[in-house]
Amino acid sequence: MKELLHNTLMELLGMEVIEATPDKVVMTMPVDARTHQPMGLLHGGASVALAESAASLGSLLNVNTDEKTAVGLEINANHIRSARDGIVTAVATPVHRGATTLVWDIRITNERDQLICISRCTVAIIARKAKSESNSRK
Repeated sequence: MKELLHNTLMELLGMEVIEATPDKVVMTMPVDARTHQPMGLLHGGASVALAESAASLGSLLNVNTDEKTAVGLEINANHIRSARDGIVTAVATPVHRGATTLVWDIRITNERDQLICISRCTVAIIARKAKSESNSRK
């Protein structure tokens, strides 16, 4: 899994995959200068990035990646509680697994298991393009 995160936003924000199955993805992210907003609190966008990362990874585990890939289609988030430091943990579980979309429920908690953010993410399943085809469009 580490190589999947290499040179990505997930690596930059310090996200780590703790568990990854088609039925559940658990990821962590530090609350520090990389993920703070100017007031020193966890940035809502960082929470959304963690939520979508967990949902996208889970979606990839639900498809034949030789033929298909998963891309975020829609995400919403309710920020329930703030955090200034420590580690937050996202637990993503699928609520719908269709042929062209997956919908995920993601709950982000702090180290005291207090709810920080609740999110719902819809991921589209699309045909994987050959690398030579996608590079020819650039």
